[in-house]
Amino acid sequence: MKILILAAGYATRLYPLTKHWPKPLLLVKEKPIMAHILEKVDTIEDVTEIIIVTNDKFFHQFKNWARVAGFKAKITVVNDQTTSEENRLGAIGDINFVINKCKIKEDLMVIGGDNLFSFNLKKFAEFVKQKKIMSAVGLYDIKNPEMVKNYGVVTVDESKKIIDFQEKPQTSNSTLISMCVYYFDASVLKLFKQYIELKDCHDTSGDYIKWLCKQTEVIGYEFNGVWYDIGDIVTFYHASVTFNG
Repeated sequence: MKILILAAGYATRLYPLTKHWPKPLLLVKEKPIMAHILEKVDTIEDVTEIIIVTNDKFFHQFKNWARVAGFKAKITVVNDQTTSEENRLGAIGDINFVINKCKIKEDLMVIGGDNLFSFNLKKFAEFVKQKKIMSAVGLYDIKNPEMVKNYGVVTVDESKKIIDFQEKPQTSNSTLISMCVYYFDASVLKLFKQYIELKDCHDTSGDYIKWLCKQTEVIGYEFNGVWYDIGDIVTFYHASVTFNG
């Protein structure tokens, strides 16, 4: 299995902190957010490579960090060649870019580089392998119906198959939200290219998952524990003070 960390955003909502420094390398509890993520990745036994996809602006910061990061698996930093918000590839565009550039033929776990969590990724990896799942989405129960309008909201059936996906609905009967943690069997990676050719917008991963559910079975895997989506300065400072994952 390969791990892909999405880190090609420009994090303008965290300016000035991220004007000259990438969000995933901001420090929380004296460690970069990226290091917290890779500590969880390090527990997965069959990881052959960790790929970090970033943009031209932050490529060298990630390269320098990766040289001394000190994790078990090889870390490869990929430059998607974008330079601004205007020409960025988007989440799905970056995944497709890396699949093609790195010629990925293995199963792939994708994680957003701004996810800060205490979850056990090893259990997630074991679950998808044991159940022979083709595609899985990490879910988190925010429990508060008032907050669903800020996230992609998922409905699952009794078998945990995703049967509905709504992007930032005003109301929903579900409080399960989609995190940026995904698993894709090697056999379904070709569907990224198919989606790219069909759609104009390649940024919102939720739109891809909604489309993917019509092509193949997608399972929702609910994580339990602490999770922060580091999207703005308030959330970042709150995580800096309270996170203990």
